[in-house]
Amino acid sequence: MTMQAIYDWIDANADECIRDLQTFVRQPSISAQNIGLRECATLIRDMMRDDGLPADFHELKEGPPVVFGHLEAKKPAKTILCYAHYDVQPPEPLDAWSHGGPWSAEIVDGVLYGRGATDNKSGVLAFTKAAKAFLAVRGEVPANLKFMIEGEEEIGSPNLAEWASRNKELLAADGMHCLDGTIETGTDVPDVSLGLKSVLFVELIARGANRDIHSLNFPLVPTPVWDLVRALNTILDENRKILIEDWYEGLWQLGPDDEEQLRDKAGRVDLAAMKEEWGISEFALGRDGIDAIRARSYEPPQIFRVSSRAIPGRGPRPSSRTRRAHGLIFA
Repeated sequence: MTMQAIYDWIDANADECIRDLQTFVRQPSISAQNIGLRECATLIRDMMRDDGLPADFHELKEGPPVVFGHLEAKKPAKTILCYAHYDVQPPEPLDAWSHGGPWSAEIVDGVLYGRGATDNKSGVLAFTKAAKAFLAVRGEVPANLKFMIEGEEEIGSPNLAEWASRNKELLAADGMHCLDGTIETGTDVPDVSLGLKSVLFVELIARGANRDIHSLNFPLVPTPVWDLVRALNTILDENRKILIEDWYEGLWQLGPDDEEQLRDKAGRVDLAAMKEEWGISEFALGRDGIDAIRARSYEPPQIFRVSSRAIPGRGPRPSSRTRRAHGLIFA
């Protein structure tokens, strides 16, 4: 069946879709600060019901609810799990926002400004409005759709796994789709990925003296910051190879189809525009072309941060000289 009637409905109802997105963006929903989450969950649940879609709260043991709905096709069909999230990152610094601030949802020159407009509130509505379009035009959807919209993605979904383990049958599907991405840099093509990298979070704590120490005494006291620097050097070498024993065991080995997809993507993505956007003249290790795409797609990311922090209850807060240092590692 042709999709043109679906596209025509979307074009004819674009103003409604945009208004709903503005309403959605104007509702703060900051998971890291526990601001507006249940209110936002209520908003998207009610929006879905108003659009003729099933939507109910599934409460987690802790944290905001999952909004879930199962829209069944009239004919036997495969099932797609439509994953999205309604929470957003903190909006600070507030004075860096233009066009009315993080919750304005103001439209300027065809661009909607607001925290979460792309990540991931437009993704939520892309699922729900597409389903509404099919119901309006055809009276049915072409596949069974399970909408799963959570509120803690931006903090790592700490309470989702326990709920998911209790609801395996509810979540059973032939495939899952996540609309949480952007346009490929330098193109008008969405960034389509057939998988995601996992995240490993490790916190290292190195302790030193229990008070601010004059630099004269440096030779006599532990140095938490330098201890962490040396620790980082045991994780990654100068060629970006991870040094942890057995780290690379069991990794996916690329086959001919994978390489073909990488070549196709390398020919489509504007790598020069990507460098310009990031403000760099070349990629790390001189990578370019398909090598750059392969590394970005399959090599593990690393983010390292070292910071200083006082130990509660251990005397006055230190000044610039540290007595405790933290290291955060993503791999």
